[in-house]
Amino acid sequence: MIVVLVANTKGGCGKTTVSTHLAAAFAGAGQRTALADADRQRSSVEWTRLRPGTAPPIAALDWSKSLGAAPKGHDRLVIDAPAAMRKKDVFELVRMADVIVVPVLPSVFDQGSTVTFLARLGELKAIRKSRKPVGVLRNRVRPRTRASARLAEFLTEIEHADLGALRDRAIYNDVAAEGLSIFDLPGRRAARLQEDWAPLLGYVGAVA
Repeated sequence: MIVVLVANTKGGCGKTTVSTHLAAAFAGAGQRTALADADRQRSSVEWTRLRPGTAPPIAALDWSKSLGAAPKGHDRLVIDAPAAMRKKDVFELVRMADVIVVPVLPSVFDQGSTVTFLARLGELKAIRKSRKPVGVLRNRVRPRTRASARLAEFLTEIEHADLGALRDRAIYNDVAAEGLSIFDLPGRRAARLQEDWAPLLGYVGAVA
């Protein structure tokens, strides 16, 4: 089983959107998938409850009160980490993970907080020894803007992998309200947005 940890101590950077979409992409590819929600807001758990029975199944794990164990019998586990993480929880989640995805918004405040979080991760031996791959995902990006250009430049200044950019589109909120993702939708529009996820999915696939 491959365990993907989606984490950043900066709230509002899109961890739940990334987590639910990763889980949906894995499930849609025929992989037995579980989604663990370690955030007290339990947004990922609520999303799975909204998910229609016609969509590829995703097992929901409520870790909002205490971290659980990786479930057996699954191919993929996605962990939606809380923004406010104790050092002990960071260590435990990193220990479970095979790959760590860090979403960041095109904002100087988010970039500063992300640098601090990456430095915190770097204190852990598994990260420092490069045994746990860490990638940074640019989220809610509007192409050809100064903010997106600054964020792209930011990625060149850190030592972790650039997992590409997800465009800022209202459809992400629209599908979330129905327990769905763009990977559950037909049509060219969804296919074009799915292309944004190719670098991230390829990065996780390389770990398998």
